[in-house]
Amino acid sequence: MSKDSDSQDLLKNSTLYREFQAERDEIMKHKWIESEKAGHDIGFEMALTDWIVKHRARWRRMRQQALEGGNGNGNGG
Repeated sequence: MSKDSDSQDLLKNSTLYREFQAERDEIMKHKWIESEKAGHDIGFEMALTDWIVKHRARWRRMRQQALEGGNGNGNGG
């Protein structure tokens, strides 16, 4: 394996990267839902800002509970 390949594997397996990906997935879902409501693409920045203000804190709490074996399922909007 090459050094670049090892670095990519390390990155993909890191907790920070997995959390970033999970959060990004939620933002993309939010973008799709809100774009459907608006009847046009609201754009990533608008979706990001809206999701952070309305859903991020709750999503993170639920995600942390799920990772610790609690009842949350990690979904939040």
